[in-house]
Amino acid sequence: MAAKAEPIGPRNGHELAPLNTRSDGSERPHGVTIVLQGSRGSLQREIPGEDRAAWSGKLQFFLSIIGYSVGLGNIWRFPYLCQQNGGGAFLIPFLIMLVLEGIPLFLIEMAIGQKMRLGSLGVWNTIHPWLGGIGISSCIVTLFVALYYNVIITWVFFYLFNSIRLSADQLPWAHCPQDNSSAEIECNKASATVYYWYREALDASPSIEEPGVPRWWIVLYLLLAWTIVFFIVMKGIQSSGKVVYFTSLFPYAVLTIFFVRGITLPGSSDGILHMYKPKLEKLLDPTVWLDAATQVFYSFGLAFGSLIAFGSYNPPNNNCVRDVLLVSVCNALTAIYASVVIFSILGFKAYTMVEKCITKEVKVLAMHQIGGFTLNSTFDYYQEEYPNLNSTVTSSLNLTGCAMSRQLEEAAEGTGLAFIVFTQAILKLTPAPFWSIIFFLMLLSLGLGSQIGIMEGMLCTIFDIDFFKRMSKPVITGAVCTFCFLVGLIFTTGAGEYWLKMFDSFAGTIGLVVVALLEMVAVVYIYGHEKFSNDIYEMTGYRPGWYWQITWRYVGPFIVTCILLSSLVFMLINPPTYGAWNAAEGRVERTPYPNWVLGIAGAMILAGVLPIPLVLVLRRFQCLAFDVDIHQGSIRRIETTVSTKEMMSDQDVLSPENAPPAPAQLVAEAAGTKFTIGDFDGVDSSDERPSKRLPTSIARSRPKK
Repeated sequence: MAAKAEPIGPRNGHELAPLNTRSDGSERPHGVTIVLQGSRGSLQREIPGEDRAAWSGKLQFFLSIIGYSVGLGNIWRFPYLCQQNGGGAFLIPFLIMLVLEGIPLFLIEMAIGQKMRLGSLGVWNTIHPWLGGIGISSCIVTLFVALYYNVIITWVFFYLFNSIRLSADQLPWAHCPQDNSSAEIECNKASATVYYWYREALDASPSIEEPGVPRWWIVLYLLLAWTIVFFIVMKGIQSSGKVVYFTSLFPYAVLTIFFVRGITLPGSSDGILHMYKPKLEKLLDPTVWLDAATQVFYSFGLAFGSLIAFGSYNPPNNNCVRDVLLVSVCNALTAIYASVVIFSILGFKAYTMVEKCITKEVKVLAMHQIGGFTLNSTFDYYQEEYPNLNSTVTSSLNLTGCAMSRQLEEAAEGTGLAFIVFTQAILKLTPAPFWSIIFFLMLLSLGLGSQIGIMEGMLCTIFDIDFFKRMSKPVITGAVCTFCFLVGLIFTTGAGEYWLKMFDSFAGTIGLVVVALLEMVAVVYIYGHEKFSNDIYEMTGYRPGWYWQITWRYVGPFIVTCILLSSLVFMLINPPTYGAWNAAEGRVERTPYPNWVLGIAGAMILAGVLPIPLVLVLRRFQCLAFDVDIHQGSIRRIETTVSTKEMMSDQDVLSPENAPPAPAQLVAEAAGTKFTIGDFDGVDSSDERPSKRLPTSIARSRPKK
């Protein structure tokens, strides 16, 4: 007859979970206790002899985080937002949102990964089995982003290899075709750089409904991009950790080179002043604050699972609070520094465009003998006399007035900034091919650094699934990269850019924000902010104070909720559109997405969100069994029989490293012991075979051995 289980409470910082009683109240003949080491009530994964990957040093970890967090958005998104949202005044809401939203959520992901030593799926399953869907959703959304992010790297490769020329005149986007064909007419209506992007690089189709066949040159570059990504991430951080020394440091070297060259160019000061001249009245616009919060959210790469994965490779005593603060400051300073560099070059571009414009208008005014203008009139004379001209005369001659401010206000972001505006500015630098090569090498480094982090977050989740643990990492990585390449062929058609904009607008937005919101709720309100604070104190020696508690519990969830609601409202109020290339007019036209494309977009959003409630419902009604990984706690057999009860008193329940070795007969007996945890099944710790799930009814009815 089995001995009656005695209540066991927390002792010496250990949480003891007695497993002697089934969920129906009946007793088991063998009692088992899981000892979860850590602060009282906390969850921690301690695996004796665990062969989990680890960073080779602090520098490798720091550079990996920098390479992941500092991405293309710092180059082609942040400067645009500054320009459109009040210039230097935008830095105020950006820094406030950084402190109230970015840093607190950043620490949650880093610290929870370091504490539990698990990927995204394992972390949320450990906090509560009902939350396992958060890890699945994060993995699905990350897959969507990885699909199209590598296409940007593909385009960078295309421009990089086409930049290998001897002079600026030989760069393929320097001139329009000279063959008196429709291509020349189309190019003259647009510009050489715009024409090259839409017709030579992409061969853009008229609409998303007419994609055409995949463009073979883009297919080859896409294959190259995925091949390189595979070799970088095929062994996890053992392989990718070596590459980050280049992908993280090289962009800063290039930015510094551009900065030194940029500030010496004419017009650079006008560009920098135009960008950072504060317009404080913009701060009254709530959309400015929303843009700042959104930029902070995406610039850190939150909710991808990558930060959790990176944190899980750290030693338990790593000071994650210090790491988070250093990376946050570095991220913000990089965005500001990159903005100065970008607008110094754009200021020079605007200066050259104004010179070209003045030369043209002086010639027109001289031909019509207006205002004393001659063919030899200087730029200063034009700027003094043009405001005095009759507006009727200037409009009849189609004169616009050449002003720096007008050129600088023609803002661009994303691919338009990198592949059109900046390539045009590079043509004015000497030697242009050199500047083009290092610029696209910088974009390649930034893109690969972020793609490595994105893939690591997804693959870490896959590697933590027991089924895939039996398989080789390179095999799994190769299968994932092959799948992504095949699906990514849709981006190599003439409608590739249109599909990329759709993925960027839908697949990587709502799902990520939902995941981030539930991550904060799960850690702060389910796991418990006090437990989490104790975990951080144990790891770092620093106990989070009122700032962290307020931002974790109230401010952070409120801001992320505002981002989610505003994104949904914006999608409903403003019908989504994309920029389709009109070859006849030589310009981009805003075109609404067809309904079937919006249906695909909606399906992607649901695919990224539905796993969360689905897993919750299945686990709640026990339709989906949960195998408790025996290695999540140290298993000690106590109260095995009446005869051994006296041998193993409460004082014997210690941590595994301090516990005396078990008798040989107990070890032998434990090898075949089956136990159940509530309504979930598992196997004893001494059984190294894979766990096999049994229906609850079968588990309860097993005869005693």
